[in-house]
Amino acid sequence: MGYISNIRKKVGNDAIFMPAAGCCIIKDGKILLQKRSDNNKWAIHGGCLELGENFLEALKREVKEELNVKLINPEFIQIYSGEDMHYIYPNNDEVYTIMAVYLAKEFEGNLKSNEEVSQLEWFDIDSLPEDIHTSDINPINDAISYYRKNL
Repeated sequence: MGYISNIRKKVGNDAIFMPAAGCCIIKDGKILLQKRSDNNKWAIHGGCLELGENFLEALKREVKEELNVKLINPEFIQIYSGEDMHYIYPNNDEVYTIMAVYLAKEFEGNLKSNEEVSQLEWFDIDSLPEDIHTSDINPINDAISYYRKNL
């Protein structure tokens, strides 16, 4: 059982800080997004830190779990927090996520999603879907800007 699950047993649905790491995978002008199983929204890849992990370790673990790939040289973009990162899950768990976001242009392995992901799709960075998970909008836009500046 993970750290967040243990905290939830003690605090129920009350608001908590949730440290997380996320990754925008952009290659050849396209961004890989996942459709989340819990809210049916498009999102970046990643998840919560476990005790003792740093952001990059959590990112690599989560991407391996979600997509079955190994990231090659992910580049740090920014830390996101505050009201833009407030979210109430469909089960009423409330969080204020503190997320370190990275950009990856390369990965090894064959993409294969797990049960948290209902769909994977590549989108042109100039034609994103409308139904993006709200807390991922700013990280996606910033990662695309960073990608364009560093081609």
